[in-house]
Amino acid sequence: MNAQVLVAYASKYGSTKEIAEKIGRVLTEAGFAAEVLPADRVTDVGSYQAVVLGSAVYIGSWRKAAARFLKDNEKALAGRPLWLFSSGPTGCGDPVELTKGWRFPKSLQPVADRIRPVESVLFQGAVDDRNLGFFARWAIKNVKAPIGDFRDWNAITAWAGNIAAKLKSVIRQS
Repeated sequence: MNAQVLVAYASKYGSTKEIAEKIGRVLTEAGFAAEVLPADRVTDVGSYQAVVLGSAVYIGSWRKAAARFLKDNEKALAGRPLWLFSSGPTGCGDPVELTKGWRFPKSLQPVADRIRPVESVLFQGAVDDRNLGFFARWAIKNVKAPIGDFRDWNAITAWAGNIAAKLKSVIRQS
C-alpha cells in the first residue's frame, strides 16, 4: 500500500504525543507509511495522502502549534482526507459528557468547516501531577479535574483502525 499518512500532534506533557504514536502504529500495521511528528516540525503536507491532526486541550483550546498548523495548511488539508482528535478531559465516562458537550475549539470551527475533515473526535486525556507547575495545579484544583490516566486505548485503537479501513477504500477507488 505504502500511502504516506502524517500523524501530527501538539502535546504539552506527552499524553497526546502517546495517542498520536499509537495511531501511527495502528496505521503502520495496516500497511501505511505513517509518520508521527509534532505539528510545529511539519514543513510541508504535500507529500502525504492523508493527515491525522491532534492536540491536547486546555481550557477549551488547542495548543498553539496545532491551531497554527490547521490554519496555515488549510488549503492543503482541504485537498486530502483529514481526521482531527482532541485529548483532554479526565475522569470516567463519555468524554463529551465530561466536557458538557464540548467537542472541538469554537475558535477553530470555521477553519474545520471549510476543510471538512472526515471525522473529529474527543479522547480522554491524562494528568500526572508530578509534571505540573503551580498555575496548572491551581487550575486543575479549581475545575476539580481528576488526576490520573483516563485514556481509553481501545477506543483510540479502534478509531485508528477505522481510519485505516477508510483510507484503504479511498486508495482503492483512486
